Amino acid sequence: MPSETDFIASADATLAAIGAALDAALDRSDADADWSLNDGILEIDCDDHGKLIVNRDVPNREIWVAARAGGFHFRAAGGSWVDTRSGEELAAALTRLLQAQAGIEIDLSSLPPPRD
Repeated sequence: MPSETDFIASADATLAAIGAALDAALDRSDADADWSLNDGILEIDCDDHGKLIVNRDVPNREIWVAARAGGFHFRAAGGSWVDTRSGEELAAALTRLLQAQAGIEIDLSSLPPPRD
């Protein structure tokens, strides 16, 4: 398990990369969405379709996602953030969730790998 400092740095780099990918996706889209990142909490406002929240959970060393489709927990494993229940990678899950909830086509292929 990474140290708290290493986990926070890794999770924050991932959240920032998601934000950058959102900017690029929204520039190419007519989707009405906005996002903010504050203290480890990435909040994506999908207008009439609610919010999607991505945040770091320091005690468990996980990234959590809350969406209309449910709640998901991702842990560093094998160089990726992996859902603790389904095994789906964070990039694939967020791509699917953002498409379903807000109609946003996002490219998350450049997410930095977590520090295992």
